[in-house]
Amino acid sequence: MESFISKGKHFYIIGLSYKKADAEIRGHFSLDADAKARLLEQAKKEGIEGVLVTSTCNRTEVYGFAAHPFQLIKLLCAHTHGTVEEFEKVAYVYKSKQAVSHLFRVGTGLDSQILGDFEIISQLKFAFAQSKAAGLTNTFTERLVNAVIQASKRIKNETEISTGATSVSFASVQYIMQTIPDISQKNILLFGTGKIGRNTCENLIKHTQNKHITLINRTKDKAEKIAGKFSLTVKDYADLQAEIRNTDILIVATGAQNPTVSKELLYCKKDLLILDLSIPKNVAEDVEELENVRLVHLDHLSQITDETLQRRKKFIPEAEAIIVEVEGEFNKWLETRKFAPTIKALKKKLRMMKDAELNFQRKKIADFNDEQAEIVSNRIIQKIMKHFANHLKEDSNTTDESLELIQKVFQLEEEQVR
Repeated sequence: MESFISKGKHFYIIGLSYKKADAEIRGHFSLDADAKARLLEQAKKEGIEGVLVTSTCNRTEVYGFAAHPFQLIKLLCAHTHGTVEEFEKVAYVYKSKQAVSHLFRVGTGLDSQILGDFEIISQLKFAFAQSKAAGLTNTFTERLVNAVIQASKRIKNETEISTGATSVSFASVQYIMQTIPDISQKNILLFGTGKIGRNTCENLIKHTQNKHITLINRTKDKAEKIAGKFSLTVKDYADLQAEIRNTDILIVATGAQNPTVSKELLYCKKDLLILDLSIPKNVAEDVEELENVRLVHLDHLSQITDETLQRRKKFIPEAEAIIVEVEGEFNKWLETRKFAPTIKALKKKLRMMKDAELNFQRKKIADFNDEQAEIVSNRIIQKIMKHFANHLKEDSNTTDESLELIQKVFQLEEEQVR
């Protein structure tokens, strides 16, 4: 990170989440796999380093080293449907240590829409792998992501914050079971193979013993792969309208950028419950104008709190204590990385002064004892260095000013301290 500091760049996180941005706005800024790849490609062209991108149903974030956060905001807006004006209304921007703290909270599930939901950590691992493949990671991002993964693992193993099945997919199943009588006898249609949709499907099979589940996906082989795992019926995409007509519950998880289920698709003679588990929304809102249709979106399901969720809140302090510990270790490492080049350059400078002085004295003093002079002067250099290193380690609030002063006093060149 030291080289970024000397180049006047800082680590930023820019993004938006369910806290201030509703599903529609989050949809404007969501990034599919192709958009992520294009964003990383552009970041590389523009020389923005350490870039990571995550986009889930709850949040979209871009991390990276920039002279100004607007470089990252521009990148995000260039590859989504969102505008800068729209982003500024709901966005957050974190810099340096605040950015690091934010990533720890997000990666450990403390900032999730459903507390203790660890989905985000796999997203973060995937984002890092993608950036690494694009040649955009550095020692800082690697160390930071690994520290967040370590904190996440410890929270999972050492606290009970993720006990009890609570996730959006579980909330979906709870909702269906509470509102639909005789659920095991109803026809269920899953349209799309998004992760939440698949998990909901798995939960439905587990909790309802329903044997009437049909799966439709634009690419049939994907649907067949999943259907094989759960013993479901697969129908062609062309049969969607006919299948909707026969179903009682429609779960939509297509991950498309525009609505895939419109009012025109529905001819309902009987009651139909539609769960839209997609960001952006994949079901047109006007379907609610139809008499027998009830539409429920992901955001509504995420607000369903139960005893499990209340119980989880008790373990927040334990989780936060683990974060303080792991984040503290990361920040210590960071401080050391920050001043290591200056310490190295200073040592080199003192040794040069020592060599010049010993050469001078060697010519002047008869029977000059080279060995003793080397031992004494090296020990003095070592003690001076220890004082500088201790000061820099202990007084982290003034590290930047101290480094500047050392560089100035000893006339250390910028190249030497990189």
